[in-house]
Amino acid sequence: MKYYINTDGGSRGNPGNAAYGFVIKDKDGKIVESKGKFMGHATNNEAEYSAVIFGLAHLKNIVGDNAKQIDVEILADSELLVRQMNGIYKVKNERLIKLFMEVWNAKAHFKSVTFTHVRRAQNKEADAMVNQALDDAIT
Repeated sequence: MKYYINTDGGSRGNPGNAAYGFVIKDKDGKIVESKGKFMGHATNNEAEYSAVIFGLAHLKNIVGDNAKQIDVEILADSELLVRQMNGIYKVKNERLIKLFMEVWNAKAHFKSVTFTHVRRAQNKEADAMVNQALDDAIT
């Protein structure tokens, strides 16, 4: 069984007001859950990592004890996040190291977790979750 999680994070000001968003889809592309959440003050990269952490946590809650039978593909428009998670770039920022480790530990709950870079145009749903969370928090 496979699930896809589109993730996105954004910060207005970088660092500034930040939010993350994710959209979980089943193997047929049906949306299982979507969420955006305001984080307060953070960088864009911190928001990107938070989207993955919370997306994986929500999927784990949905599938429960079946998580070890689930393949997950994270689809993100953050080239930095994808390259760091795939071991192409080293993580040097201390705050990102902590978030990297949270993602790494969250991956252990599933059969496999892969990271794929997508263009922003292919990540509109997650981006909309981020912007809605920011708009709701700031207005």
